[in-house]
Amino acid sequence: MIARLRGKPVANGPEGLVLDVGGVGYLVAATAAAIRKADGADETTVETYLHVREDALQLYGFADRAERELFVQLLTVNGIGPKVALAIVSGSPPAELRRAIVLEDTARFQAIPGIGKKTAERIVLELKEKLGTVESSPAPAGSVTARDALVELGYSLLDAEAALARVDRDLPIEEQVRLALRQAA
Repeated sequence: MIARLRGKPVANGPEGLVLDVGGVGYLVAATAAAIRKADGADETTVETYLHVREDALQLYGFADRAERELFVQLLTVNGIGPKVALAIVSGSPPAELRRAIVLEDTARFQAIPGIGKKTAERIVLELKEKLGTVESSPAPAGSVTARDALVELGYSLLDAEAALARVDRDLPIEEQVRLALRQAA
């Protein structure tokens, strides 16, 4: 199994990120965080997962180990394939997704294109036991996420998630909201 690649990012397109590793170009379907990490870098390291099918070998890339671990856990859920798992992991930081699972926040998963109510409930049901108490503590009282702020401003949950998908989640909440509003305008 190919667990990690370190190389020069040479292309980024709809099919994924191409990393030149020792003269070989690896096409990696990557999360938004991995693509941001590689953007403009001379060299980057991407945690990977090799998905093997009868007719194809597909590499999936992640910014860090936490993203890859959550991706692998999502693949254990009945009805979740690698493309949907990648969309889920790309949508939010792993800590937020784990917290949503523990708190049974199915709305967070329903906001992702391709995931309906039953699939969101299945994700929460099947992964809640596996995650146990990992990061189960809720956000501190009174804290607001960027998604919550956009919903309060009148965005639907789906629109808020879509607007934030293109924003760096490491930024302060106020900055995330400002950038999301700017992109929507």
